[in-house]
Amino acid sequence: MHLISVNLGAASPSEHTDAKGGVTGIGKRPVPGPVRVLAPGAKATGLGSGLEGDAVCDRRHHGGDHQAVYAYAREDLDLWERELGRELPGGLFGENFTTSGIDLNTARLGDRWRVGTDLVLEVASARIPCRTFQGVLGEAGWVRRFTREARPGAYLRVIQEGSVSPGDPIEIIHRPDHDVTVQLWFRAFTTERALLPRTLAAGAAMEPEAHETVRQYVEKYGAGAGVR
Repeated sequence: MHLISVNLGAASPSEHTDAKGGVTGIGKRPVPGPVRVLAPGAKATGLGSGLEGDAVCDRRHHGGDHQAVYAYAREDLDLWERELGRELPGGLFGENFTTSGIDLNTARLGDRWRVGTDLVLEVASARIPCRTFQGVLGEAGWVRRFTREARPGAYLRVIQEGSVSPGDPIEIIHRPDHDVTVQLWFRAFTTERALLPRTLAAGAAMEPEAHETVRQYVEKYGAGAGVR
């Protein structure tokens, strides 16, 4: 398990975003490293990205401590390449880390990774696709298709700051005792809302906004909805 690439993005104009200034940082490119990774602070008021030199332009919906790093597996990019019939280089999906050898779909919220020598990250949630993603990729119906396939990639928060470079190893150093995977979390918050109560098993690994969504669901439908 290792990093294939570390990807950073600069703020660029786009007609596919309603962020202030009409810019997005989704278009990321591999860099040689080392790149410093740190906890960026609260979503709306902090640095945005956890990677130094990386732009997060719409901080209302992206970035912050629970979305400090976005990782996407090269294996899933390869599947999309075959389905779309086009090349998908690392960083095109807006991911900071393009990984190899680790199944991000079955990663559990609360899994902890050591990346390189010092950096420790914790799996926090899945990426929910938006119209900016669809517009930049240029695929009609992309949000719907990406959601249906449920290979969303993982957001991670920073437990211990450090620097990373392409080729650095990834080691899973902790796995929690629950079944809330990235894929299950994604399905719960997109197409299968009845699964929402199950996500509470992830505990503090799940960001406060997500907890509030589940609280509202349980208040309306009951704690037993979707539990099996």
